Formats: sequence, C-alpha cells, structure tokens
Amino acid sequence: MNFSEKEIFGAALIGFDMIDGPFLKWKKEYDNSKNQVNLNDFAMNFYLAFRGGNASVKKPRAILYDKFYIVAFPKDLELCCLFMKPQNVDNNIKQLDKIASRIVTEMEVNEDDQSRNKDSDEDTIEEIMRLIPNLLNGTQMTTPELRRYFKLSNSQIWKVMSDLENAQMIKRAGKKGRSIFWTAI
Repeated sequence: MNFSEKEIFGAALIGFDMIDGPFLKWKKEYDNSKNQVNLNDFAMNFYLAFRGGNASVKKPRAILYDKFYIVAFPKDLELCCLFMKPQNVDNNIKQLDKIASRIVTEMEVNEDDQSRNKDSDEDTIEEIMRLIPNLLNGTQMTTPELRRYFKLSNSQIWKVMSDLENAQMIKRAGKKGRSIFWTAI
C-alpha cells in the first residue's frame, strides 16, 4: 500500500474500561481536517468494529468510508486508529463496482438456471407420479423395471413409490427375491 503521511488527518487512542466500555483516551487532528468525523461520537463504534466479537472471528484492519478510511492497530484492550483521506479511491471503487455488477449478473443467471432445473425436476417427478398408476393399471412391475423405465436413481424411485403407496394409488403385489412387484389400486 502506497500512502503519504499527508493522507493522515487524525489519530485517536480508544481505551476500554471494564465498566463503561470503550472511551476516547486521546485524539489528535492534523492539517485542519475540518472535523470530517467526530471522534467522541464514534469511539464506541470504531472499537466494536475492530475489536468486537470473539477471538475466532476475523476482524478488519481497515474500514473505508465515503470520505475517509480508518486503519486500526490493537494493543491489549486499547485501539490506535489512524484516520486517513483516501486518494484515487473513486476510480478504484468504480472499477470494483463494475466487477461486482458482473459477478451479481453471473450469480443471477446461475440461480435462474438452477431454479429452472429444480422446477424441471419437480415437474418431471410429478409427471412420473401421474404416469405410474396408469402404467401399473392391470399389470405388475418391479421397482428396478420402473427405475430403468423412467431413468431414476434408486432413491428417487423409492421416494416416488413410497409417496404413491401412501396416497393409496398403488400397492405391493408381491416379492421375488429382493424385488418388490407393484400394481395400481
């Protein structure tokens, strides 16, 4: 990261009191910063943003706002914050916005495809559940025959057959070895 010391417009040390919580220990403003941020009001917010949560959670090292960014350095329970003016960030943000827009568009296309596939699978299963009782009307077929006939996995055909059996549209007609024969009711 390239920066010059002229980018720093303020520094603050945020302490932590076990009873009162975070508090502003000291602050220093440089270069007539025209109060870009009121450090007294934001001490707790900055402390919680950089130090909040449990130890296993990843914590930020810097946070970028519209007109400034903060880089924080923790030491024990204290937090030293450097307030800086971003330079040439607008162009970078515009480039990142283009990338983010492209990613969002790609994800929406993927979600639409997955949704269509899921809807298509559900429609197919519903159609199979409608066809099986008609197919088994006056005849008997085993589960493996039905599975191959409809090109379903073993778990899919058993789910369909179980649902149809529970709906009292088909029944078990017998068993040969491990194969179960089904017929329509």
